Amino acid sequence: MSPSVPLQEMIRAIRSARTQCEERGVIQRECAAIRAQFRQVDNGARSHNLAKLLYVHMLGYPAHFGQMECVRMIASPRYSEKRVGYLGAMMLLDEKQDASLLITNSIKNDLSHSNQYIQSLALCTLACMGSAEMCRDLAPEIDRLLRASNSYIKKKAALCAVHIVRKVQDLGELFVPAARSLLTEKNHGVLHGAVVLITELCENNPETLERFRKTVPDLVQIMKSLVISGYSPEHDVAGISDPFLQVRILRLLRILGRNNEAASEAMNDLLAQVATNTDSTKTVGNAVLYETVLTVLDIKSESGLRVLAVNILGRFLLNNDRNIRYIAMTSLQKIVGTDHIAVQRHRGTIVDCLKDQDASVKRRALELSLALVSASNIRSMMKELLLFLSSCPLELRAQAASGIFNAAERYAPSQRWHIDTILHVLTTAGGDVRDETVPNLIQLITNTSELHCYTVHKLYRALLTDISQQSLVQVACWCIGEYGDLLLRGECQETEPVQVTEDNILDALEVVLQSHMSSPATRGFALTATMKLSTRITDNVDRIRSIVSIYGSCIDVELQQRAVEYNALFKKYDHMRAAVLERMPVIEKNSPGHTNGESAGEALKEVQPAKVKQGDSLLPQQPANQVCDLLDLLGSSDEHLQLRPAQGSTAPSLPSNTASTAGGDLLDLLGGFEPTPPAPAPQVPTLTVYDKGGVTLTLSCEKQSNSGLIVTLTASNSTDSDISGFTLQAAVPKSVQLHMKAPSGDFLPARGAAKVTQMVVLNNPNKVNLKMRIRISHGTQGSAFQDTVQIDSFPGLSVPGQ
Repeated sequence: MSPSVPLQEMIRAIRSARTQCEERGVIQRECAAIRAQFRQVDNGARSHNLAKLLYVHMLGYPAHFGQMECVRMIASPRYSEKRVGYLGAMMLLDEKQDASLLITNSIKNDLSHSNQYIQSLALCTLACMGSAEMCRDLAPEIDRLLRASNSYIKKKAALCAVHIVRKVQDLGELFVPAARSLLTEKNHGVLHGAVVLITELCENNPETLERFRKTVPDLVQIMKSLVISGYSPEHDVAGISDPFLQVRILRLLRILGRNNEAASEAMNDLLAQVATNTDSTKTVGNAVLYETVLTVLDIKSESGLRVLAVNILGRFLLNNDRNIRYIAMTSLQKIVGTDHIAVQRHRGTIVDCLKDQDASVKRRALELSLALVSASNIRSMMKELLLFLSSCPLELRAQAASGIFNAAERYAPSQRWHIDTILHVLTTAGGDVRDETVPNLIQLITNTSELHCYTVHKLYRALLTDISQQSLVQVACWCIGEYGDLLLRGECQETEPVQVTEDNILDALEVVLQSHMSSPATRGFALTATMKLSTRITDNVDRIRSIVSIYGSCIDVELQQRAVEYNALFKKYDHMRAAVLERMPVIEKNSPGHTNGESAGEALKEVQPAKVKQGDSLLPQQPANQVCDLLDLLGSSDEHLQLRPAQGSTAPSLPSNTASTAGGDLLDLLGGFEPTPPAPAPQVPTLTVYDKGGVTLTLSCEKQSNSGLIVTLTASNSTDSDISGFTLQAAVPKSVQLHMKAPSGDFLPARGAAKVTQMVVLNNPNKVNLKMRIRISHGTQGSAFQDTVQIDSFPGLSVPGQ
């Protein structure tokens, strides 16, 4: 191939190469010819050769040897060479290379050139690869061009100024006067560049943001002219006048109106006009509407306007485009805490999105559906979520199960419904639940004594049906071991009676012990359940003894240890077996986040030792020597131990347990030796900050660090009517950072049956005098209510501002 072939022929030769090796050969020959011509002093094809080299660079081959040629061509007086030289500089140079510094003077000269197109080349190159040093040197030239009379140059200069502000934020003040004057331009390109520049300046400097808030009326006027203007061929896109400029103005208005009531009020009418007049049948109109919604939700807008924004997002959920549905649910997820009632109106549409084929849409719909669950819709929403759980993708099962557990724990209408829901989840997705699910469910079952018979019958049937769900099998084994006697009676009013024999129960547990699907932990549950049944049945104790003895030589150390200890109970300590294996006492422990009768934010009650009736004493008649015998079994009888009996029992004080872990595990089975309860936590001072119309709001503080503070707001309702849609909003001084966590709920039942808590995290690094303003919003008997309270003092803080 000749070294002087045109660019088109070189491209044709490269594309016709049949192999990678042949292509590399063509590239290498052409690059060698280009190098040779670069070294010639009088070269009339410089722009031609550099253009070919740029194409080679686009294919991914080395082209760094053309950097100096770019510098020489930029300095050329000919426009055709400058154009290719600047293009090469933008592609081959960056701010990290020394060669970029060599073009600074050429760019400065070209910025003052009489030809607007040469000025444009220099502006584009500086905006593309200008380093911090180049920006500092050339910023005055850009400011001068922003005031030029040529709209074409002002548009390019505005975008170049954006790059300079991003590189060197200190130079932002230089462009503020010029940027403000650009808003009076009629040219849409200049306006677009000015809005982008002002947006960048406001995001970088709070003081500049305050100065530009005065331009809100100008921006509103520009936006109104775009909305009501007729057809313009130059700017019309699918019936919308310059949607790109509209979107940019809406983003700037969002920044200017954030946390400012005056600016927000000035743009409320405009936002309502855009929201109602923009065509939503095409993607262009949806883009403008989406930016309008984000602006409405981010500023201090009127309540009716926020409802209109939520309704627009609800229409987006009905769109056939999955991308639009996705961004609608993403936006609703952010505001569900503040506009819960408005979002609830679109609950049916959101639930329908759970059936979408797209995995991302499903995930967003699941997150939003879980956030919409409340005490008033728990039954209907849970029915839909359980239906979704049975058919959802594997990657969403853990998230769905966890969300269902949390919702059921917070809003369960009854204990039986709570248990049925958790068992349904374990039956459907038992392998995807969290580790703490099993102990939490066991605690729930233990505390509902009236449902023991119903629960053990239901779990026994589930165990016979499927033993692949390990969490379900573990809970079933535990219940059968604890309440096997209730299962044998066959008398259960809540469910159909089933005649179960002792052999049936032991057969089911043996299947679990021998199944290859059972994990070591599940086998441990089954072995302990089998052992506990030895005190609850009468005819098959020998069979239980043989089952336990088999696992005394098990390869699993934990299972072997249990079997050896249980064998020792059968042989040497058979007189203690009934006391050791008696039924577990009620676990008096509150679950975090539970609002079924009490608030999630209330302090956990002190755990009291289980009370044992005098007639059911764990160690009757001869407690001292029997406990010593048990300690002999554990290998710890010689150590000084001290144990305290449970309240109501007559066992004397004995040495406490410092034995091995194995010994501690077996002592736990006694249930009659309780550790000394922990000292009560110091009381956190509280302050009643609001008490009006039956609604009481109290405040407590907990200092986290030198500048950090956690404020807990607790609301209660003493009236005879339920309160729904209860929300709290907080405002603090500008120098204080505020983060509001999700509230425990939005429903206050009548007569103080439950409370709602809201945690607010404050960071006060400047130690300013701390104040907080709380807005209280709720609905009662169909009417909305809103009030504001000012908090000037915080309990527990010794000095102002912490």
